[in-house]
Amino acid sequence: MVPVKVGSGSLHRDHYQEEDAEDNQRLHLDLLEETRENSQLRLAAYQQRAARYYNKKVKRQLLRVGDLMLMKVIPNTRNPQHGVFEANWEGPYKIKAILWKGTYHLEDLEGKLVPRAWNAEHLRKYYQ
Repeated sequence: MVPVKVGSGSLHRDHYQEEDAEDNQRLHLDLLEETRENSQLRLAAYQQRAARYYNKKVKRQLLRVGDLMLMKVIPNTRNPQHGVFEANWEGPYKIKAILWKGTYHLEDLEGKLVPRAWNAEHLRKYYQ
């Protein structure tokens, strides 16, 4: 007994012509570059939409020289003797200079410079 799949033909197999297959393959190869360009355009449009959506939700902080800031305590500046009850923010510190958008040099209230520049992501405005 022959299985049905082997014994019965299919529409594609019954009407297959090798010349048509080669012509279709050449046509698809000719359109390959255009398809690639279209996919790149769709990807760029998607990335622009995603960036616009993200940037719509970002709240910009306008920080100036002289503003008081709290600095986030990061693992390498954390005092291990304080344990889990240590504060997450320390300060206040004063902005001494603006290096770039969102990058600042800080100094403490006595005028001592903090060793490295800090990103605005790790700073929080201090209100007295």
